Amino acid sequence: MSVIGFDTSNYTTSIAYFDGVNGENHSKLLPVKEGMLGLRQSDAVFHHTASLPELSGRLFSHISVNDITAVGVSTRPRAVEGSYMPCFLVGYSHAKLLAEALHVPLIECSHQQGHVAASLWSASRMELMEQPHLAWHLSGGTTELLLVEPEGRSVRCSRIGGTTDISAGQLIDRTGQLLNLTFPSGKNLDVLSREAIRDDVFSVKCNNMEFSLSGVQNKVQQYHTAYNEPAETAGFALRCVCNGIIRATKQAMQAYPGLPVVFSGGVASNSMLRKLCAPFDPVFAQPQYSTDNALGVAVLAYRAQE
Repeated sequence: MSVIGFDTSNYTTSIAYFDGVNGENHSKLLPVKEGMLGLRQSDAVFHHTASLPELSGRLFSHISVNDITAVGVSTRPRAVEGSYMPCFLVGYSHAKLLAEALHVPLIECSHQQGHVAASLWSASRMELMEQPHLAWHLSGGTTELLLVEPEGRSVRCSRIGGTTDISAGQLIDRTGQLLNLTFPSGKNLDVLSREAIRDDVFSVKCNNMEFSLSGVQNKVQQYHTAYNEPAETAGFALRCVCNGIIRATKQAMQAYPGLPVVFSGGVASNSMLRKLCAPFDPVFAQPQYSTDNALGVAVLAYRAQE
């Protein structure tokens, strides 16, 4: 028994294979023009459509379809009413076509549920799929603190905190634009920040696990104007992001004592965040499964058959 998973998010095209133990994910970032901070949905749809044949060709060059028993796909950002993005239609159309051609079930989930599953699988903590836990979804468009609870063979994600305006990923990419880094800027900003010497930080106010990052963006711009040192600006921006996440995490651990904390999403691959959150004994995905991927979708599709 094995499955195929599709995920066509706002930033990455991906297709994955999972057999219950081993997984393989093939991904490709959507191209963004220099100086831009994202894509229009129409452009994202075009690039997903162009990328999937290449990625599926890589996967099926050595994966047999004879033992495929289901196809999984993320169809929306979150499993809540009104959550919708046209880019997910590309993955859905390809997944439905494959499922019908193979005469196997099509298993739908949300992009967010896929992130949680990918994190737990890559961290070898799949037992947490069966018990309540806290999880951060930190990505280019999302900074949400979730209460994750079992729901059948999948999980239910309820937002309990996070940012009230721009996401951590948006602040990171806007800082990257300020420093003339390529988009998305997370990896380059991470590397650059390791050269920083100062430890300045703007203390982010956090109430009931909610915090704002729009004011931090202004502080980052002011900091860069004052020092004009890219590494220091990168370090300052990331420390501020971590400050807000850590404050919200502490409040959540008080509100939900005893629950482990899982980190998912592209921002969760940041080395500073991983270091500063170590006292929480957190669960972090392997970096390659922190970013958008279809492996978590495939894991959920496999579990749906068990």
